[in-house]
Formats: sequence, structure tokens, C-alpha cells
Amino acid sequence: MAPLSETMKNDLLAVLAPHGQEHLLAFWDRLDEVKRQTLTEQIRAIDFEQIERLYRNRRVQRKLHSSAVRAEPPAAFRLDASKNRFSPDQAKRRGMEALAAGRLGVVLVAGGQGTRLGFEHPKGMFPIAPVSRRSLFQIHVEKLIAVGRRHGVRIPLYLMTSPATHNETAKFFAENNRFGLAEEDLHIFCQGTMPAVDAATGKVLLEEPGRIALSPDGHGGMLSAMDRSAALDDIHNRGVEQLFYFQVDNPLVEVCSPEFVGYHLLAGSELSSQVVAKRAPLEPLGNVVAVDGRLVVIEYSDLAGDEKLVKIFSERSADGSLVLWAGSIAVHMMDAAFLRRMADSADALPFHLAEKKAPHIDQAGRLIEPTEPNAVKFERFIFDLIPAAENAIVVEIDPADGFAPLKNATGAKTDTPEHVKAQMSAQHRRWLTRAGAKVADDVTVEICPMFALDAEELAGKIEPGTRVTEPTYFC
Repeated sequence: MAPLSETMKNDLLAVLAPHGQEHLLAFWDRLDEVKRQTLTEQIRAIDFEQIERLYRNRRVQRKLHSSAVRAEPPAAFRLDASKNRFSPDQAKRRGMEALAAGRLGVVLVAGGQGTRLGFEHPKGMFPIAPVSRRSLFQIHVEKLIAVGRRHGVRIPLYLMTSPATHNETAKFFAENNRFGLAEEDLHIFCQGTMPAVDAATGKVLLEEPGRIALSPDGHGGMLSAMDRSAALDDIHNRGVEQLFYFQVDNPLVEVCSPEFVGYHLLAGSELSSQVVAKRAPLEPLGNVVAVDGRLVVIEYSDLAGDEKLVKIFSERSADGSLVLWAGSIAVHMMDAAFLRRMADSADALPFHLAEKKAPHIDQAGRLIEPTEPNAVKFERFIFDLIPAAENAIVVEIDPADGFAPLKNATGAKTDTPEHVKAQMSAQHRRWLTRAGAKVADDVTVEICPMFALDAEELAGKIEPGTRVTEPTYFC
């Protein structure tokens, strides 16, 4: 009788051989039992037929050009509400009704690490608050709790991590008592992964002798991850009908904005998106446009190098604004029933392929640190759900009050901790001024969501004429 390890190896070879991936077992005989088990589980989890198909079709260009040349401005609720179907007051009232009914949940996507920030932890743990140094996670959760208290409801949080951030994120929340969120209202789930393949050969890469080089499957992996983790079942069982979706790196986001929720519901939309007015076509935001009556997102990077498309997306109106003006900031409202329907559709979200640098070992087991892109990685994007949604709309916001993404380390031109802190402090100075306080232009201030969610609530908590002359944290 063959040894168990030899039987396992033969079984795996039967899986790998039809796809030319036998090299994944090149170091099998030198692995211990634990590493063999890890490698076996990784191999069993990969759909090699899918990988082979995706790689084979990698040069097939998406029908971007033919659709992009027909792009039109999207149906939108603009900041200038004079031409909107519903007024901001109507939307806010409808949103507040929905919040008070307790039918909303929140999805927070937090799979990224803070590597670009020089922060070797989940980005949500980054201490971004300008005075208190509270983390992104704490700011978001406190906003969520404050919204729930205002409307007399509990709002569940569905928090998506990645394999690289999952354990540390779960530990961080546990050590901080979930920042006040009830245990049953926090659902942490992990997105899936896809293997990196060699760009020249299609061979799946090994990170080390007993481990495949895997990458998160993109924020679009949320859909399948929620299904696998039973989060969609929990949403159904709790009677949640609408979900507010956002990404962890934006501390200015107005969590469960009543106005945004209201526009979504009044329009009968299955998926709505917050946008800002772009200043330039290649500004690093996805372009939300209408094509043949459906909303789609065309990535700014897809325009680069295509002179015809850049010219189309550079056209401006008489007032100087871009005709194709709407830039996605990755904040959405989604119908829970729509997500369930899409989760049951095998082709709901296509994979996007990108050539990137992927460290790996060669046939001799030596670590290779590439200086140029060497691998193809596969990702899904949540915005690919938009064309499938009925009555999809966009809602314009003022970036000063809702968009300050934390992307880059100190010293970069934009989206650094210093830029984000300045935007946070500037917003809170405006709130204080509207509430009747006297605030010096250069003083750093911060308002905890548990103290006040907005300028209106703040006005009832400070004395008119209050002077703020030094860094102050209101909580």
C-alpha cells in the first residue's frame, strides 16, 4: 500500500495535470505534514478550468471603446437641486423614515493593508483623527452607533476583511470591545482569493515551496464572500432591506446619510452611487456614465493612451464643467434583494485582469523579487453590478463634506494623512462656525460622532460665541 503522502500527491496530480500545473508539487517531498495539508487545501480551492479560461482570453479586449464613445451624462441628483425630481428635504425625510423603521444595514469593505502609508497593519487601524488619533475603524463605528441612537434602532455592520487583514482586524475589534457596537451587530467575514499566474506561461506561481501566491479577489468579491459566510442569510433573517456600502479609507463619509438613502428609495433604485464632480477626465476616479440607458463605470485608467476617448471625456459645458462629470467615490446604497439575486447569478461580476509584480520562487526554490510586472492577477469590482440594477442613479455630494480618501504616505501630492486630517478639521471648523462658535482658521478641531453627527446637532451642545483657540476634541 502506498504511503498516505504519496496517495495525496497522486490525487493532486490528477487535478493538476489536465491543466499543466504539476509544478505546484515540485517541492512536495521536502514539505512537512502541515505544509502539505496547507498546499492541498489551496489546490483544492482553485478552479483551474476557470484560471485557464481567464488566462487564455486575457488578450481579448473588453468592448470598452464601442461603449465609451456612446457615453452620456448619468441620471443624477445634483447639488444644484433646481432640476432634481425630488428636493433634498423630501429625500432627507424619506431617508429618516427608512432609518427609523430599522431596515438598514451597513457594509464596510476593509481588506486593504496600510503598506502605501508605511503602516504594516490593516488600513482601518490607522490613527487618522487629527486630535484624538482615533482609528478609521473607530470613527466609522462611532458614526454608525450615533446614527442608530438618533433614530432609535440598531444597525448591523457587515465588515469585509481579506486573508491578510482578517485575524488582526478581528483581534483589534475584540480588544476594543467593538468600539461600543453590540456583539450580535458585528459580522466580520473574509473575502476570497485568486492565484497569481505567470504572465508568460499561465503557470500558477508559488510564494514558497508549500504555499501558492494568492491575492484578494477585489472589492467585488464581497458578493460571493457574503454568500459563503451566511451574511446574506443574516441580512434576510434580520429583515434588512437596504445596505449602505463604503470603503474604509474615507473618514468623511456620512454613514447612512438620510438624504442619500432617501433619493435611493424615492427613485426606486436597486443600486445608487455617490459621486463628485470630476475636475479632469484622468482624475483617479471611475467615470459613471450612461450607455444605452444603463449606468456603467469606466475606469480613468482605461482612458489613458486612447486619444479619442480622452477627447470625448474632456468635453466641457459652457460653464467649464466636464460633460461626463460624475466620479465614483465607492459609496453606494444597495437593495438586499438585488444582492441576493446577483449572488445567485454565476456571471454577476466578471473578473478583471491586471499585470502586476508578484514575488515568487523559481524551479530551484529561489525567491524572485521582480522589478517589472511579471504576473497576471484577477479581481472583481463591485461597480460591475451597476448595469444590472434597475433604476440605478447617482447622487452628487460636495467632497468637502463626504470624500477624503487616505491613500498615500506623507510626502505624496494628494490623499496623505496630512491632507485627510486637514479636511476633517476644516469640516468640523465649519460646523462650529455654523453653531455660533468663534474658531481660528488655523486651529485643529475634531468632533466625535457620539457628541454630534452634524452642525445642527452640535448647535444644541455648545454655547453661541464659544471661542476655540487651541487644538480641541469635542466628545
